[in-house]
Order: sequence, then C-alpha cells, then structure tokens
Amino acid sequence: MTKNLYKIIISFVLLFAFSVNNNIYGQGCMESESEDGVTVVGYLQPQYQYIQSETGDENYFSFNRARLGVVGNIPYDFSYYAIIDFSNFKTDAGLLLDGFITYKRFKNLKMSLGQFKSPVSLEQNTPCQALHTIERSKVVNELAGPDRDIGFMIFGGDDSTLFKYSLAITNDYKRNVKDENNQKSIKGRVVVQPLDFLKFGGSFSYGITGPLEDNTKTRYGAELQLKFSNFLVQAEYLMADDTGDYTTGGGCDGTPIEFHTGGVSRSGYFVQAMYMTSFNFQPVIKFESYDADTSIDDNNITTITFGANYFVNDWTRIQLNYMYKAEAPIEVRNDVIALQLQVKF
Repeated sequence: MTKNLYKIIISFVLLFAFSVNNNIYGQGCMESESEDGVTVVGYLQPQYQYIQSETGDENYFSFNRARLGVVGNIPYDFSYYAIIDFSNFKTDAGLLLDGFITYKRFKNLKMSLGQFKSPVSLEQNTPCQALHTIERSKVVNELAGPDRDIGFMIFGGDDSTLFKYSLAITNDYKRNVKDENNQKSIKGRVVVQPLDFLKFGGSFSYGITGPLEDNTKTRYGAELQLKFSNFLVQAEYLMADDTGDYTTGGGCDGTPIEFHTGGVSRSGYFVQAMYMTSFNFQPVIKFESYDADTSIDDNNITTITFGANYFVNDWTRIQLNYMYKAEAPIEVRNDVIALQLQVKF
C-alpha cells in the first residue's frame, strides 16, 4: 500500500473523529463497558443440534459459547476489557478471546491496543449474544475473518451519532498467535445514520498474510439496515480477492482454518428480516448466498434460515433455527436444526 493512500485514509478517519461525540461502540463480544470499577460479564449458550448427512444423521448437545470476563475503568483515562471462552466445541477452551486496553482521554478519538474484533462487516461486529440467528452467515465467517485480531485501533461514534468509524492496524493472522511476517494489515469500517430508520456503510481490509510477501488479502464490504418500529431489515455484501496462498474457515462457526495454494476471488451476501411482536416473540427469516470461487460458474452455496427468538426477559433468550442449505450444481443432505438457550450477565 502506498504512503499517499495511508495519508488519505488517516485524514479521512481524523475528519470523522472530530465530527462525532464521546460515546464508544464496543469492539468486543459484550455491548458496553463498565462505568464504575470492575464488573464481571459473560454469557452461556448451551444448545442442541440435529444435522442431516449423506452418511447418517447426527444429533448432540453442546456449548456454542461459554464466555466469562471482566470490564472496568482505571481513573482517569483508561478502560480494560478481557474475555475468555471456556467452550472447546468451537475454540481452544480457556484461551483469551478479547483482551484490550482503551485510552479515552479525547472525547472524539478513542484508542485500543490488544486483541479485539476485526473492524470488518456489520454481522461480525454484532455481539455474539445479540445475533438474530444462532450462527453468522457463511460469507461473514469466510471473508470477514479472522474474527479476532491483534493490533491497534482508533474509533468513535455510536448509534446516536451521524457517523461511527473504526480503523485498525493488525497482524491479520490468528488470535493469540505471533504474526508470520513483518507486514501489517489495515482495516476500517464506517457507518452513517442520516435518518432514524436508516443506516448504511462500508468496510475494507488490505494486507499481506502468511510467510510469503506475495500473499495479499483484500476485502470490501457494504451494509444496509432499515428499522421501522418493531420491523428490522439488514443486508450485507462482501467480496474478497486473495493472491498467493489463502485460507478458508476460521470464522465464528468454529470451522478449522485450512490453507490453500493459488489466488482466488470470492463474494457473497445475506439479507435478513425480523419482527418483534408485543409478546417478546420474534420470527426471523434470512437468505444468504456464498460463492467460494467467482471464476467458476454455478457453484454458489445458498442457505435459508427460518428462525424464532423468544425473549424470556432482558437476560434470557431461546432461539430455534432451521437452516435449509442448497449447493450448486448438486445439492447434498446437510440441513441443520438448532435450539439454543442463552443467559447473559
């Protein structure tokens, strides 16, 4: 990336930084930071899954996530945030998930150093315990990752401001792992809310990954959200262009990271709609499409999720999802039924 492009991006972010207020929007898996002292936070997501298979259906109980951490403030200008995931069904149990320190002296420009969510994608930056479906979209898991990254971030704004933004320099490799090269990735996201019911924005990522200098990784994303009373619609598009070696998997769904030789272009999108009824029941429908190689015709993976969320109270939620999966050109038997109970604290 050229020096001039770095200057343009930094100037762009600084312009936004001094046009928003002092509110923060979190880059971890919980929505907010403690306002006073130390607070223990976390949530549990036990679940049951029934998975169809060509070789024989299977079903099992598991923990989707089991997270515990602390958040707090240190007078007068610092806050801290540390979360560990204890479920080994998707991650290595007991390892640090989020861990960062934030300097918040300046009202319109916050800074974080540590391990945090990558500032790419609407759905990736939706807290895990606030997702509208049990799993994130395949395109987000595949192209917005790694879901956590180690680096330095500046950010500002929240849902009450005209703009919110984030810009980070990161390893762009794996959580809790040293970088494989001396190059770093630059990532950013901007969301604009010109009207109460409308939000739109975009995100990007560019960097060199892996041990070879010709392994470049480029991401672009666009997002849209419409909210009318209790009716919510969200949509997102992501595209990726990788040269040299590239990876698949490694997203929030727990798919193992696999390394591949050769460049590839990928893209996909999702659209979801939901309505919150007066008795705390929220039906959800989600359509997503993912193309693992845009140079090949007729190889999209389509998933339609029919879901229902029931909010028992502010801390407890029950989710039921049926995920119908259709592959091209030949569909396989791999639909999923998932039931999840969530308690957060």
